[in-house]
Amino acid sequence: MTNHATPETPAPLSVIIVGAGLGGCATALAMHHAGFHVRLLEKLAHFQRLGDSLGLGENALKLLKRWGLHDQLVRIGNQAADMQIRRWKDGKVLAQQPLMDMAGYIGHRGDYHAEFLKRVEECGVEVEMGRRVVAYLEEDEGKEGGEPGTAGVRLEDGEIVRGDVVVACDGIKSLAREVVLGFEDRPKGSGYACFRAFFKGDLLREEELCKEFTERDCVNIWIGEDVHLVQNTLRNGEEFNWILTHKDTEDIKESWFQPGDMSVVRAIVEDCDPRIAAAVRKTDECLDWKICYRDPIPTWRNGEDIRDRWHGFLQNLDEGKEIDPEHVKMRNRWLYPFDAEADTYERWSEVSSVVGRELDNGNITPLFRTDAEKYPPMPPGALK
Repeated sequence: MTNHATPETPAPLSVIIVGAGLGGCATALAMHHAGFHVRLLEKLAHFQRLGDSLGLGENALKLLKRWGLHDQLVRIGNQAADMQIRRWKDGKVLAQQPLMDMAGYIGHRGDYHAEFLKRVEECGVEVEMGRRVVAYLEEDEGKEGGEPGTAGVRLEDGEIVRGDVVVACDGIKSLAREVVLGFEDRPKGSGYACFRAFFKGDLLREEELCKEFTERDCVNIWIGEDVHLVQNTLRNGEEFNWILTHKDTEDIKESWFQPGDMSVVRAIVEDCDPRIAAAVRKTDECLDWKICYRDPIPTWRNGEDIRDRWHGFLQNLDEGKEIDPEHVKMRNRWLYPFDAEADTYERWSEVSSVVGRELDNGNITPLFRTDAEKYPPMPPGALK
């Protein structure tokens, strides 16, 4: 929502950001460095160290460096130079490539998030905790005695917060998305899921089969038929993480916290490289993340003042950590008086094409396919 400020606007735009996750914090940093006045609203009363591994690659780091958030993140990430791609059954190395080319600096999401929050506050932007947004107000609704053309949000306690622009970074269960679309947009199962575990490396310290993967920072991926397993060791073995992507048709709600069944996990790795299979068998618990998606949305705007960002790849492509900062750059450009629509359209078209290939025939390795001509770019005007 925006009042279309011009270069003659005497005061900086007031930007309300809903959600202080990685996307919300990145947005706050971008808007602050562009000279806008920022308010950052978060529904939680406090944050915990949630999630597991998350990678930051060169595209994201270039943007974050501009905002004073680079060296802190690099120190958190995996320090291995290369990543090994291995055969599922015996672990034979099939290929090796620089980690920055594949996954970037892989660290714990919670540690990255803590640094984002710290940098936001260093920039003078207060993270207003316990401020749950229950409604987004369009311009006419948002006035209520304020200046004409303001937008706003209504909080759970009834307070209305007004500004020139509202940017919703409110997560997978986004309230704002329904405002744009005009209907509830339910997730769909992709046919795949990820079992994920993150734990202290001490659990594997005495396991001889695992020593190669526990004594130093390293990243490996085992590739099998309709299955792959990524292993990540941090802080010279202090922390260990694995992610097992597999076929799955179970229909459960979209959740970050669904417990996984370790008996199912152990059965899947029964014929895997004994070294990593030993690490999985010793794992006490894991989470079961269903890889969900939503259909390409039929519109990205509701009138002139409410727009939706372009949407990203499925989770198993490991693109989310790059997309958030890049989204932020484009959000920022939308607030200036020039036509950013063509740039946004190009990105939307590219992503839609890749996701189409990804979902076709339940294939989870679309980046290795050569049938791009089957999914041509979206026609001009399709997004309007």
